[in-house]
Amino acid sequence: MLQKIKHYFKELLFFTLFITIFANVLSLYKAQEINRSELSLTPTKLINNTLYTPNTDKPLMVHIWATWCPICKIEADNINRVSKYYEVISIAVDSGTDYEIHKYLQAHALDYRVINDNKNVISDKLNIEVFPTTLIYDKNQKLVFSEVGYTSSFGLFIRMLWVSF
Repeated sequence: MLQKIKHYFKELLFFTLFITIFANVLSLYKAQEINRSELSLTPTKLINNTLYTPNTDKPLMVHIWATWCPICKIEADNINRVSKYYEVISIAVDSGTDYEIHKYLQAHALDYRVINDNKNVISDKLNIEVFPTTLIYDKNQKLVFSEVGYTSSFGLFIRMLWVSF
């Protein structure tokens, strides 16, 4: 019995390692097309009609997502958790009106800042083709990390901590 448990544990560990490596390689491949120019920080209207001006002396996480994206739904709690401790702005792409996005956030108990990119202006400028995509900029507005697809809370916290120094 113990041998079977060891065997299944090894198989599970191998599978997890394989999936992790595969997901990271895929993320690196898909992230090659992202516009890596310095971030342009201008005041922007959020879906709640407030004006958001990013803090220019702190790192910034920009999370590009969509309400119709299944991976975005899974990752949303991770982004929400990180937004409690770090500067995070999210950009909802092709996700309806400000009101529809607001209702989506309420239904999922999310309270991070959201810009509605319903005309794909921002996502096109950044050359984002896959959702979710997370961009992490240092305090000098230089892109340090780009993640395409799901990222864990732990991974996001580590990256934000890294760019904070």
